[in-house]
Amino acid sequence: MIRSAKAFLVVVSTGFVCLAQTQSKTAAPTPAPDDKSDAYYHFAMGRLYAEMGQADGNRAEISKAIQNYQEALKLDPGANIIFEELSDLYIATNRLQDAINQAEEQLKQNPDNLGARRMLAHVYTRAISNGQNGINEDALRKALDQYQKIVQKDPKDAESWVMLGRLNGYLHNTPEAEKSFSQALQVEPDSEDALVGLAELYQQLGDSKRAAEKLKAAVDKNPSPRTLYALAQAYEDLQNYKDAADALRRALESGAEDERIPPELANDLLFSGQLDEALKLYQQLAAESPRDPELQLRLADIYLKKHDLAQTRAALNRAKAAAGNNPRARYAETELEVELLEAEGKGDQAIAAIKSILDDTAKKTYSADEAKSRAGFLAQLAELYARASQTAPAVDALRQIAAIDPSAAPGVELQVIELYRSSKDLTNARAEADAAVKIYPKDPKIAEEHATVVADQGKIDDAVAEMRAFAKGKPTTAALVAIAQFYEKAKRYGDMAKALDEGEKLAASEGDKAASDRDKILVYYSRGAMYDREKKYDESEAEFRKVLALNPDNANALNYLGYSLADRNVRLDEAYQMVKKALDLDPEQYAFMDSLGWVYYRQGKLDDAEELLVRALEGTKDPTVHDHLGDVYFKEGKTKDAVTQWQASLKEYNAGNQDDVDPADMAKVTQKLQTAQAQLAKHQ
Repeated sequence: MIRSAKAFLVVVSTGFVCLAQTQSKTAAPTPAPDDKSDAYYHFAMGRLYAEMGQADGNRAEISKAIQNYQEALKLDPGANIIFEELSDLYIATNRLQDAINQAEEQLKQNPDNLGARRMLAHVYTRAISNGQNGINEDALRKALDQYQKIVQKDPKDAESWVMLGRLNGYLHNTPEAEKSFSQALQVEPDSEDALVGLAELYQQLGDSKRAAEKLKAAVDKNPSPRTLYALAQAYEDLQNYKDAADALRRALESGAEDERIPPELANDLLFSGQLDEALKLYQQLAAESPRDPELQLRLADIYLKKHDLAQTRAALNRAKAAAGNNPRARYAETELEVELLEAEGKGDQAIAAIKSILDDTAKKTYSADEAKSRAGFLAQLAELYARASQTAPAVDALRQIAAIDPSAAPGVELQVIELYRSSKDLTNARAEADAAVKIYPKDPKIAEEHATVVADQGKIDDAVAEMRAFAKGKPTTAALVAIAQFYEKAKRYGDMAKALDEGEKLAASEGDKAASDRDKILVYYSRGAMYDREKKYDESEAEFRKVLALNPDNANALNYLGYSLADRNVRLDEAYQMVKKALDLDPEQYAFMDSLGWVYYRQGKLDDAEELLVRALEGTKDPTVHDHLGDVYFKEGKTKDAVTQWQASLKEYNAGNQDDVDPADMAKVTQKLQTAQAQLAKHQ
């Protein structure tokens, strides 16, 4: 705040600070030379007494400092630096009213005295907080008034523009706040305060993308710990954890000592799939805080993702010991416990674990957080029952979600219908869909689901008619894509193409570019899949390239195109880059694991292929994944294991929706299975 007395005396001994340089153009007439010399003297003594008084809390010296600053102001009333240091001293010693009186007296003598106005603005700003986590709106508005008058007289004062932005932000006057920060940047384009203030404003408005853009600009100009930390928060809001981790890492490298950074960096590393780095950092944090159950749970999560089940169990046990009876911790422990039991192939025990916590925490009424946790466990329980082909208890678990959260009822209806569809129980699926469409006749998702069940029953034209009737002649692009997918079920690719052309035309006519691009991506992706099924590979690739031109990070398009190249055994390096990027974007997606495993198989990297395909099967019973793993085992000489996988593949093909099954794919698996079984028979 006030420079050291020793440093200041050096300045004084070499000719005094030039106070006149800080004068306002509208200040009082320049004092005579003798007055200036005296002003310099009193200013120097004021600073010296202030330094000593604040160092040892000597009120007498503080009073002498104020007296000397006041004498300096009498002799040179336009010197801003005197006002600044006197303001700081008044604020530091909590003599706010004295500061107000001083400034108002100066303004009576000269209303254009900017130093006095800045003093008033600083003091009122200091008084905004009432010390009880509240806002003194009177002080806020007075501070705002002073800063407005300051920038009117001195529009090049970037600092005052920044303060105006902040104060308008407190008052939720967003347009004026944005205007003030922008004015500050016009005056001082590299202003970190203005860039960060504008970014914070955008974050409050929920526009994290613009916030990140402003903070990225600030970091490019001056990568300070403050801006890097703020940038990381903006990236976290966007769920861009990789760039958030990079920003926090740079903040630490630049010397940041903020204790919040290491745990946040660890989280971002975990969420972005950088498991080895996350593990190392969490181990360090856990060593420093061995009684923190949250850190042990994070470690357990990482070990589980790395498929180190023994270490997962050990970390989970440490978390339980550290948490004791903490109910919040128990919820987190149970979530991981269930995942671990699933990974260990203990589905029945996973179901028992969820039922146990649901029984132990049952109440007549639940808080919002309790209801959310309970709904999450019920959804997980329903999924476990569904995997075990226990449809009735799965439906019952879903119904309980609607009972504790009525707003979730439409979503529950959709899940129940989907559950019956996936179990190939179209009778119950249709009955549920008929009931749901009566309860929620205006819900577009329910309407589409009903039409989908109709299409599953082979009534494609009826399903299309339902969709068009619901849209009342004005279907959305999404509805037209759904209609195209109905035609796809029946392999009516000509009709499918027409529906997609209609959807593309509609998307192109939308005024909102973001919405238009989103809908075009739906069309291009569906058309690419259609061409792929028709084995028109060049046309298919062209459509997926259109998707990636609009969104280079579209993981599904990257995966689809990369897998298509690998499946045809062409341009494998390019296929690898695409699928690897897709998996980096969504590290837990089993379909992407399968695709990358298949790329590795094509490249002859059998160990890598086996590892990924085994991981993929931990999350799915997909017949294609079983088929791919069978190919890997067969090439490795593990013929018995290959037979097991191909048998599992055929089982899943037969259990699935036959409309989605390509007979040629089943024929290939059957042929491979018979060949392998014949080989085994020869060696028996």
